[in-house]
Amino acid sequence: MEKLTLGSETVDSELYLALGVTESGKGVTGTHRLLSLLSSLLERSVQKNEKLLDSMKKKDVVTVFHGLRAPTLSIHQYIDRIFKYSSCSPSCFVVAYIYMDRFLQRTDIYLTSLNVHRLLITSVMVAAKFLDDAFFNNAYYAKVGGVSLAEMNRLEMKFLFTLDFRLHVTVETFKSYCLLLEKEAAGGYKIERPIQVCRLKESWPKKDEPKHATTIARYSC
Repeated sequence: MEKLTLGSETVDSELYLALGVTESGKGVTGTHRLLSLLSSLLERSVQKNEKLLDSMKKKDVVTVFHGLRAPTLSIHQYIDRIFKYSSCSPSCFVVAYIYMDRFLQRTDIYLTSLNVHRLLITSVMVAAKFLDDAFFNNAYYAKVGGVSLAEMNRLEMKFLFTLDFRLHVTVETFKSYCLLLEKEAAGGYKIERPIQVCRLKESWPKKDEPKHATTIARYSC
């Protein structure tokens, strides 16, 4: 799997430690801060986009990532659920955010309460497969995300083809998105453009579920 070697400079190390994305920062406090900041940023983006669509009397383009109604779990609850059951490294959530932003920049779709959950579970799964040495298969992530395996496969393929399978993330890009999350903590991050969102089949090679896999609480997205 791809290894993302983070910078060793003092400023960078302090940033990664504060967000909980380094080995020494994987504690509950640091990681929960990262998840809270990411969910806060996404929630504000969703609110901004939905107000914009409403003011323009415009309907968003419906895609495979759109549900008929907003899921019962909030973005924060959903991210916590993914972290609890996926056992992926904290860095995966930063990379997942980078993937989501790349995806949205390649489409004319807005990030809303109808598509953000499916984009999250898909981007985290893809990030885990790219970054981590051990990861769960699509069937497991489907259970975590509250979707069927067939839907999970479609979401993954649509996501990958839209990104043109370009999953590499440089250290500089990773750092810039970490800084955006830090600005969110300070309340200084201004969204200059509405973050916008998004077609998919047989997925990546499956990996047997680890023996330590937690029993997943039932949920339907």
